[in-house]
Amino acid sequence: MPVHTSGSSRENPRRGVGPGLALVSAVAFGGSGVAAKPLIEAGLDPLHVVWLRVAAAAVVMLPLAVRHRALPRRRPALLAGYGLLAVAGVQACYFAALSRIPVGVALLVEYLAPALVLGWVRIVQRRPVTRAAALGVVLAVGGLACVVEVWSGLRFDALGLLLALGAACCQVGYFVLSDSGAEAGGEPPHPLGVIAYGLLLGAAVLTVVAHPWTMHWSVLAHTARMDGRPVPAAALLAWVVLVATVLAYVTGVLAVRRLSPQVAGVVACLEAVVAAVLAWLLLGEHLSLPQIAGGVVVLAGAFIAQSSAPAPSSGPTVASGAERELPARETAT
Repeated sequence: MPVHTSGSSRENPRRGVGPGLALVSAVAFGGSGVAAKPLIEAGLDPLHVVWLRVAAAAVVMLPLAVRHRALPRRRPALLAGYGLLAVAGVQACYFAALSRIPVGVALLVEYLAPALVLGWVRIVQRRPVTRAAALGVVLAVGGLACVVEVWSGLRFDALGLLLALGAACCQVGYFVLSDSGAEAGGEPPHPLGVIAYGLLLGAAVLTVVAHPWTMHWSVLAHTARMDGRPVPAAALLAWVVLVATVLAYVTGVLAVRRLSPQVAGVVACLEAVVAAVLAWLLLGEHLSLPQIAGGVVVLAGAFIAQSSAPAPSSGPTVASGAERELPARETAT
């Protein structure tokens, strides 16, 4: 499907819908940590929460996997990367980080991924990057120093910060995989099919790692505490699966089909803002003024780094744009 159709009478309605879909996706993804943390604090292991999220979402997306059943034969490497990195790796590291550090801090650390991608391009691939991209990296790292308050000797749990950084590194791996896996002249895989099979593979891997048969299933039959208020654990899980996973992924993919990468990047950065605000309102996780300022700088740096990346080569589908832009949301929490 062409990414741009200049002058079409149907283009304006699509552009109008795109930002709305991207905003829905950012809000949905941003609420995942706020809903998951009370489940972790109620007694569920972070890996078990990740397994529940991914496995249930995979069941919901199963009809799409059946519809695109030829995809595993066509793009096994892409599906493996998406399942292992963007689904299992990102979610496991992010949710494990939530058990040790605040939601907003974990997500802001994860948003170092666009800056880390530029580091990969410059150091590993030895390709030049623009001054604007380098500025984005500097801003992101400097903002992160404010978020974790390095002048106080890293007030947050060091392991929690490393786990959040691991989530960012998993996203970097998928960015690189997607960029190197485009087939010139070939038909790009349908992104919803990639998501469906990524969730299935991620669920299979997490089943081996998380051992769900050892889970305290009784937690789901009781209530969890959200800043002191009782909330049904099953309702929180339903939000994590249906809203923060299925709705978030689907609307995110539909949004990037209608937006440029730059616009999608701006809206995707709202995910961290949404997470921090929701954690403040619902979990009572207050950030200091320097941390808020640092978060703004991290988001600005991440956006500059992302929007300054080299543009894909031109072609009938803009170098498999649907496939390349799969991580534009994902930034996948």
